[in-house]
Amino acid sequence: VQLQASGGGLVEAGGSLRLSCAASARPFSSYAVAWFRQAPGKEREFVAGIRWNNNAAHYADSVKGRFTISRDNAKNTAYLQMNSLKPEDTAVYYCAARLGFPALSAIGTINYDYWGQGTLVTVSS
Repeated sequence: VQLQASGGGLVEAGGSLRLSCAASARPFSSYAVAWFRQAPGKEREFVAGIRWNNNAAHYADSVKGRFTISRDNAKNTAYLQMNSLKPEDTAVYYCAARLGFPALSAIGTINYDYWGQGTLVTVSS
């Protein structure tokens, strides 16, 4: 399974970006997808995850209410809409996938088998 993340860039605080994750997985609907991020000098952390449809998503507390994860199974693509961005959101964002659907509590990097290359998001103050 190959994942291709895109959509990162430089944005001012309060702005928005939408990240995309294109997947080669078939059928895409059988894979859980998540976004993680890694800031300089910090460990990679869970941001948001989604199961087979857009009604089964969960978020880290730090992004709840600002970020929305979604997926379009027909296009084999997942998205992360990021609004009200803050400087502390600056990081490399990675999409990840795994076959099947983990428990909502399974938010560690070990719970995902396939990773994209990452896309850099920089939020200026």
